[in-house]
Amino acid sequence: MPLALLALAIGAFGIGTTEFVIMGLLPEVAGDFGVSIPTAGLLVTGYALGVVIGAPLMTVLGTKVPRKRMLMLLMGLFIVGNLLSAVAPVFAVMLIGRVVASLAHGAFFGIGSVVAAELVAPDKKAGAIAMMFTGLTVANVIGVPLGTLIGQHVGWRVTFAVVAALGAVGLAGIAKLVPELPRPEGVHLRHELAAFKNAQVLLAMAMTVLGFGGVFAAITYIAPMMTHIAGFADGSVTWLLVLFGLGMVGGNLIGGKFADRALMPMLYVSLGALAVVLGLFTLTAHNKIAAAVTIALIGALGFATVPPLQKRVLDQAHGAPTLASAVNIGAFNLGNALSAWLGGLVIAAGFGYTAPNWVGAALAAAALVLAFVSAALERRDGELSAVATSGTPADRRTAVHH
Repeated sequence: MPLALLALAIGAFGIGTTEFVIMGLLPEVAGDFGVSIPTAGLLVTGYALGVVIGAPLMTVLGTKVPRKRMLMLLMGLFIVGNLLSAVAPVFAVMLIGRVVASLAHGAFFGIGSVVAAELVAPDKKAGAIAMMFTGLTVANVIGVPLGTLIGQHVGWRVTFAVVAALGAVGLAGIAKLVPELPRPEGVHLRHELAAFKNAQVLLAMAMTVLGFGGVFAAITYIAPMMTHIAGFADGSVTWLLVLFGLGMVGGNLIGGKFADRALMPMLYVSLGALAVVLGLFTLTAHNKIAAAVTIALIGALGFATVPPLQKRVLDQAHGAPTLASAVNIGAFNLGNALSAWLGGLVIAAGFGYTAPNWVGAALAAAALVLAFVSAALERRDGELSAVATSGTPADRRTAVHH
């Protein structure tokens, strides 16, 4: 793998840390600002919505900017947002800081996915994308637990200052290691927008929203769920997040490996198993050992969907994939925002801290249904295409009509 993928992974590490560390610090942030846990959960929702908005916005603004320079500008925006969160005097300012940082997220991973895929052979694209996302998953093994530990013992503001420093390291890595790649000739914004007329691109994005949304429904509220239901001490949340991160690392690498071989079967298995495991988490959350195992499985199964879904969007939006790739990252976070909001809703309604797990199971199951629909449409289109090229004149007229 090219050394430039390491630079992309470093940037992803910083972004992954700030995205997920807030989940382990919700009780501390809520207590400091005097707000409820569901209200503090808006820091997750706000970040996710910022990614949804920022992904297309920043990608469109960067259409005339070389990809390397745009990646550097995005990391600069990320640093500013985290510094704002670190010094926020009130909850509203911290929420603004989270949104500012999130504006860089979608475009960074979207543009980074395209760059990573261009650096390797066609049959290695999903693996290269997975390598970049390894920075995001490793953040959950090292960055997030360390950030949570710092936040619980020194203060959550210090955590976000450290995250800003990670962004600076990522910026330096991109400047040093990522090559200047020429922009493809003849590709303009209208070509990028044309990808959204493809039903398969839209279906892949819908699977992204629902599938990874299922993960966040449970994980957003992992701290209160594990301390109030499973009986873990507050300090144990750090190590539970390590387990979640280890699961993500493994699932990401497995998803990248098999997506280059059998993309749709990989999605069937991971989404189906994820729905089952999230449903079982309602029961296993009451036992410490079972809860720990389930958390690792949720991380693995959830992130096993990321490389295949990102590659499917790139494949279906071939020729002008940058905007579609970035919007798909926004789709991940739209799912995060939706599920975090729904999870807070069922908790506030009095159904308890395990209720978000049922929300997650339903979302993952819906994504699985869409995966089967997508495959069925692809088979139909393939059959019609075959008839149109080799059938009788009457068959070809029928195929064209369909």
